[in-house]
Amino acid sequence: MGNIKKSLLIFLTTLFSICLYGQNNIIKKIEEYLAPFKYEEANKEILFVSIKAQRLYHIRKNKIIQEFIISSSKYGTGNKEGSYKTPLGLHRIKYKYGEDTPINGIMTGRVFNGKIATIYRDTTRSKTDDVTSRVLWLEGLENGVNKGNNIDSFKRYIYIHGTSEEGRLGEPASHGCIRMKNKEVIELYKKIKIGTLVLIL
Repeated sequence: MGNIKKSLLIFLTTLFSICLYGQNNIIKKIEEYLAPFKYEEANKEILFVSIKAQRLYHIRKNKIIQEFIISSSKYGTGNKEGSYKTPLGLHRIKYKYGEDTPINGIMTGRVFNGKIATIYRDTTRSKTDDVTSRVLWLEGLENGVNKGNNIDSFKRYIYIHGTSEEGRLGEPASHGCIRMKNKEVIELYKKIKIGTLVLIL
């Protein structure tokens, strides 16, 4: 019994170290990227989207307080209008929509259209690219990167939103936006204010 407890303790200690190491790397990466911008609010709260990990991290006071599985674009990363790629760089939440939209409700033009999406929890592909439950509309903050003619994230309608293809989260599958589980995007919507910074790398 003593050996089992010891092994468990070693496992948990190792797991904690790995988690802490991962967190420190993420915080360092954010700090290095934001250094030239001098956004004071970044020290208080920021959303970090990792394309490689297919995760969204909610960070407050330099600590990861939540981690969500996401999907970025199946076409890769890029900023060109019409490319259907996920833009990189610094953004902020410009608008929020869906306060009264029921969970899994389909939103057309950021308005609930009265229909409830069928949620696929396997790898089934929906016939439509459903935007469901909530919308966080992103605005690019970097001229020439995600802001400006033909590369503007806001004008490209880049959102963080719920999806009917929950089973495909964890791999690139969207048409440019950041997809989340419906329950989780509702949870995030409640906690995040307009103006919150979003870094996509």
